[in-house]
Amino acid sequence: MSFQFHNLHFSPTPATLAVGVVALVLVAGLCVLSWKRSPHPRRTALLESLRMLCTLLVVLLLWKPEWLTQLNPETKPRIAILWDASKSMETLDAELPQLFSPQGEVVSRAEWTRHALDSSLWDPLRDDGANELFDRSFGEPPADPSEAALAGTDLSAPLVDLLQNETNLRAAVLLSDGDFNTGEPPVVAAQKMLQRGVPLFTIPVGSKKRLPDLDLLAVTAPAYGIVGENVQIPFTIRSSLDREVRTIVRLRDDAGHEKTKEITLSPGNPTYDTILWRIEREGSAMLELSIPVADGERIESNNSRKFTLSGRPESIQVLVIESLPRWEYRYLRNALSRDPGVKLSCLLFHPQLGKGDGPDYVQEFPLKPEELSKYDVIFLGDVGVAPDQLTKEQCELLRGLVESQASGIVFLPGPQGNQFTLLDTALGDLMPVILDPENKGGFNDPVAAPLSLTGEGRGSLLTMLADSEEANPDVWRSLPGFHWHAPVIKSKGGTEVLAVNSNRRGRFGPVPIIVTKAAGNGKVLFMGMDSAWRWRRGVEDKYHYRFWGQVARWMSYQRNMAAGERVRLYFTPERPVPGDVVTLNANAFDPNGAPLEEGVVYVDATAPDGRKERLGLEKNDTAWGAYSGRLKIDLPGEWTLRASIDETGAEPIETKLLAQGVELEQQGQPARPEVLEEMSRITKGRMISPEQLPDLIKEIEALPEPRPIENRLPLWSHWATVAVVVLLLGIFWTGRKLNGAF
Repeated sequence: MSFQFHNLHFSPTPATLAVGVVALVLVAGLCVLSWKRSPHPRRTALLESLRMLCTLLVVLLLWKPEWLTQLNPETKPRIAILWDASKSMETLDAELPQLFSPQGEVVSRAEWTRHALDSSLWDPLRDDGANELFDRSFGEPPADPSEAALAGTDLSAPLVDLLQNETNLRAAVLLSDGDFNTGEPPVVAAQKMLQRGVPLFTIPVGSKKRLPDLDLLAVTAPAYGIVGENVQIPFTIRSSLDREVRTIVRLRDDAGHEKTKEITLSPGNPTYDTILWRIEREGSAMLELSIPVADGERIESNNSRKFTLSGRPESIQVLVIESLPRWEYRYLRNALSRDPGVKLSCLLFHPQLGKGDGPDYVQEFPLKPEELSKYDVIFLGDVGVAPDQLTKEQCELLRGLVESQASGIVFLPGPQGNQFTLLDTALGDLMPVILDPENKGGFNDPVAAPLSLTGEGRGSLLTMLADSEEANPDVWRSLPGFHWHAPVIKSKGGTEVLAVNSNRRGRFGPVPIIVTKAAGNGKVLFMGMDSAWRWRRGVEDKYHYRFWGQVARWMSYQRNMAAGERVRLYFTPERPVPGDVVTLNANAFDPNGAPLEEGVVYVDATAPDGRKERLGLEKNDTAWGAYSGRLKIDLPGEWTLRASIDETGAEPIETKLLAQGVELEQQGQPARPEVLEEMSRITKGRMISPEQLPDLIKEIEALPEPRPIENRLPLWSHWATVAVVVLLLGIFWTGRKLNGAF
């Protein structure tokens, strides 16, 4: 129900209309009764008139009044042709119809659009004199390559701009592949066109099926690696070919060194794999990962990716804590002490001889956080909470070191079962497995049991003992087995099982032997056997040293991304893409090396375009000088991060963050005609196939004249209307008080 008085338009419902009329009648009767009974009829008449006016305004607002104006066009009706000029339109998958080319050749979507725009089919609309026809492009990529990577297709904005700038729009025609990736959903603009009464006719361009292509989607290399060591570089390849493809992945650096790997790509699915690269020199190097063009592949530009990888020497601080010097401890100590990248400290709690002494030995557990915080990795052997071993307070320090300072901890249980006493301490939650309390001494098998790698183990750098991934399974099959293993029931949730016992199964499947997990900012490794030293049989130290060296470096990697004397900085993810939010973590220390208690840590981020941003990191509620913050990555390329403490004399540290340039607008993606169909349906237009272009011209010619543009000002929700009502009510209340005072 609605009615109108000149430009004032009301839209009451039957209920609000009845309520309003009844309210006006009742208030009018009350006003008359109050006036007759008043000893001051003149003043009362004014007050009651004001009361009636306030009531009338409230009732009118209940009926939703709007001030309606119409804008009558002064030009001929206009017909707009909008065409997509984004990068996805360069995809070569559009077949020219017989109207444009008798041969029916396949061209790019952009070229198909040019043929359509240049067609003589539009001449009747141009020549009839009743309409004005014009065309306009949208989605052109910026000239700057760094900006072009983030450019996308917004199907909503050009339609909204068209409605705002055109007052006499009869119809709109949209030529596009329907692939939108920025802005509001296109249906929002379609609904606005429906309100204006402007139909939208859409013409889809391109094929709904993805082009035959191999696409190297991502390379997630680490930020740095250790000189002389292998790093594992994960990558993802998507195949849209209709057959299985055997191909070669090639990794090459700027000095010409090359590594290859054969892989098999399944049709229609992404393939996740890794390739090993050995770092030979210090400093940053540019590497390129590529795959050759396969038979039938239509796009070559996405078959390679470049990235930087830094090589650096490393000095890892390791603390090994043990009770009895069993064979596993002795050979572990030898492996770590002979590693040039490891600085070893050992704390031995011998039950009969007392604490161990000699080179690399310390006589007591670090007493203060600043003494413990220098260690990157802690190895906990067959030790627990006891008068001559660890205390619960020391267990809390170890947990804080792992969670707040990104150190690593390795659990190496033994047949004494001392580690069971750790379950009731702060370290209990860090243990990645559930142990069987009925068999604290573990299990001894007369026949040596081999280790079996899981799917996660086959792809982990920790278990990469061979020089190539292809040879690694053979190496593990050749390793001597173990006779003793820890009483593990199962692994906990959120962990990764890298290797299991091949001969023994429990209620939950094969018994886990090597298990890892993340703990706060640090890492945890559980090694449920004590026979890794037997891997030396026939090959001496080759695999034994390599394994423990990889463990030490893997666990200390994040902690040493950028480390100075007063501040340490690390971040995740390491290889973000534009749009990601990077978590920045820092550890700050006072001049004495103790965790910083008072002070502010800043990170100055410099974007690839030179723009600078300062972030103040928030202090975590711990005693470890831990700070954290977040940085939004909005550009691809190299970001410079500079961390500092707001104290004089504190040297800042600087590191690089490489954001991978993932383009929003990509070639080879399938067209999305369903998007265009929905837009045209909402506006009461329709989607036109290329063969129906002549029919489109006739439909547009038969459209009615555009409606005048109506502008509605909702008075019932306008702030000025509410202010007037409040003002009148205030005057009425004040006058009523004054009238009653006489």
